[in-house]
Amino acid sequence: MRKKVLFICVHNSARSQMAEAWLNLLCPDHFEAHSAGLEPGVLNPLAIEAMREVGADISGKKVQAVFDVLKSGEIFSYAITVCDETSAECCPVFPGVTTRLHWSFPDPAALTGSHQKRLDGVRKIRDLIRARVETFCDEMCSAK
Repeated sequence: MRKKVLFICVHNSARSQMAEAWLNLLCPDHFEAHSAGLEPGVLNPLAIEAMREVGADISGKKVQAVFDVLKSGEIFSYAITVCDETSAECCPVFPGVTTRLHWSFPDPAALTGSHQKRLDGVRKIRDLIRARVETFCDEMCSAK
């Protein structure tokens, strides 16, 4: 049975969406990934563009509130925050979660400059997230 993983960031607009997509792409036999945000915003167009470049289409994903997920009663094996430490401390405790992890990644919304410069920054964040998800998959699959 696949373990459910919830990725959480502030707006559910980029980091958590990319992490969800990577885990579902890289380790679909072992995990079912979802994502949510503390204050849901709008899906970041640069995240959509950066993920599309690697064959992952997140353009149809909806942002959702972490508190709505909590109220749904869905049980997750892992809750993984992908925002900064301060924001991660605001995350609720999920009943039934066996493991809570924190992976800090820069916020794509904080990037400045031209479209190209911001896209380059999102690509770097995308690749950092992929590398961390790959490590997580390797660690979890070898522990079985």
